[in-house]
Amino acid sequence: QVQLVESGGGLVQAGDSLRLSCSASGRGISSKIMAWFRQAPGKERTFVAGISGIINDKYYADSVKGRFTISRDNAKNMVYLQMDGLKPEDTALYYCAADENSYFRDLHYTDIVYDYWGQGTQVTVSS
Repeated sequence: QVQLVESGGGLVQAGDSLRLSCSASGRGISSKIMAWFRQAPGKERTFVAGISGIINDKYYADSVKGRFTISRDNAKNMVYLQMDGLKPEDTALYYCAADENSYFRDLHYTDIVYDYWGQGTQVTVSS
């Protein structure tokens, strides 16, 4: 079992930066796929960024490429999402997710394959 807790959300202005953190407890995350999803009010939960286990390849939604960076610190069981150049359309509840698999596949762009989820942290970007 893995428990995930997100932090770092808040209210910022367009163009600002935030760093979200995901703390994992229980089993180690070094071999697991870790990802960030987000859900805006009235919309489906969508993929933001992911990082594969072991080799740490990174994957991003087109909407955040060049602005967001996912990283992990396996020694601390932490995953981060650095968000720069925030836009009002980035406003959402951001979730951390983990999958027991190590190798990122197309299905990992969807939320149906992940084994563990955090409760979310709210990010609000004002214009």
